[in-house]
Amino acid sequence: MLPLRRQSIPGTGKRLATLLVPAFLLAGCLGEQSALLPPERPADSELAPRITAVQRASDREHLRLMAAFGGEYRAPNARALLGEVVARLAKAGEGQIGAYEITILNSPIVNAFALPNGRLYVTRGLLALANDTSEIASVLAHEIAHVTARHAVERAEAELESALVTQVVTQVLNDPAAGASVQAGSKLSLARFSRQQELTADQISVRNISRAGYDPYGAGRFLAALGRNTSFRNSAQGQSSGDKRLDILSSHPSTPERVAAVTASARQIGAPGIGERDAARWLAAIDGIAYGDDPSDGVVRGKRYVNSSLRIGFSAPEGFDLEAARDMVIGVSGNGAQALRFDSVTLKQGQTLESYVASGWIDGVETGPVENLDLAGHPAVLASGKGTDWTFRLAAIQAGNRVYRFILAARGGDPERPMRAVLDSFRMLTPGEAQAARPLQLRLVSATAGDTPATLAARMAAQDRALELFLLLNGLDRNSRLTPGQRYKIVSE
Repeated sequence: MLPLRRQSIPGTGKRLATLLVPAFLLAGCLGEQSALLPPERPADSELAPRITAVQRASDREHLRLMAAFGGEYRAPNARALLGEVVARLAKAGEGQIGAYEITILNSPIVNAFALPNGRLYVTRGLLALANDTSEIASVLAHEIAHVTARHAVERAEAELESALVTQVVTQVLNDPAAGASVQAGSKLSLARFSRQQELTADQISVRNISRAGYDPYGAGRFLAALGRNTSFRNSAQGQSSGDKRLDILSSHPSTPERVAAVTASARQIGAPGIGERDAARWLAAIDGIAYGDDPSDGVVRGKRYVNSSLRIGFSAPEGFDLEAARDMVIGVSGNGAQALRFDSVTLKQGQTLESYVASGWIDGVETGPVENLDLAGHPAVLASGKGTDWTFRLAAIQAGNRVYRFILAARGGDPERPMRAVLDSFRMLTPGEAQAARPLQLRLVSATAGDTPATLAARMAAQDRALELFLLLNGLDRNSRLTPGQRYKIVSE
């Protein structure tokens, strides 16, 4: 598996190590591109290769895995091209590569992996980052290499663990107490191949994409894009790219090391310019795919959080960055001294808001008097709390039997003012507003003679650091000149 990283909870790394956010804060469809698809399998082929130490993942495990990553994402053009790439890799593999099932996952995470039974998975976030067919071929060849080299089997035998998917997905779906930090890490725990296994898979992938007729330098370009993506996400969160993250594994080789290794392997095959890239075809295949979070799971747009399924929205306090995690929202202030968590629970029959807040909502925090409020026509309560090192403001808003919860913690201060700001911004969405909360899309635009990266970046939907994102998505440097008539990726409403 590529050790690809998700944009983690704001303030992770150094700040999260200090905060632990704190730990109890962490307890706890659009057109032709978005529907569930049945897997495809060639009529006369079977999943390959056969394995013994690790049995094929059951259909139930496959579905549970999809649930953990937002379900299967329907992008027919991209899926067809992915299937064609795998077929070419199989033909060039001289029988070492069998038939693989490809699933596109509805997740903005940039990631890809393969199960030992031959199921391949790529996220739509990864599709958005690739810029030509050779790059995506290198990703698929890398994942296939893990299977053909039996890396997952070796790892499973060493761990005396055969139920790989069940172990990971159980963590993600059935252990809310582990919180957002575990969710960020456990989604990627399928990636825990050794450093040498990752480098081996890289070397195999370069040779295989070259034999299949693709540009062997595509692997280096994609890994470089991966490194830039990580730096972009880290700098957005006030971190250096060297900070350790919850979702990065120290056993993996660094991106620069991998880029150097695959580039050296490509040079042994031939000089740059050999092999097929076919950027135009790849870009056409991903034109219109969703970009970023799915509004049904909740999205952050600037300082505003909107959930079209729950039909609620609120804004972050001044100076906070938000990130939507599974079933929750986490926020951290710029200086790391305050942390926010939002989620929802269901009241027990006969339980009141007041009794709920007073019943020990957060272990180790003693709550004070409860203040009754009315927010957007819904009953709400606000209470204060005190822990060993933290001061808390706790708020609960009732809508039917569902309770929306806010926790705001501060070290060395009273978080009442930012909590009041959050509550003042809270509102229920109308059906029309909820329906209008659609995913952003990746769109292609043609450059004209006068266009620059800045002018095309200005055409993107509201994005922080739009120019940097435009350069990242298109694999361009800051001084790059655009080619008139060539199409480039932008993020659009």
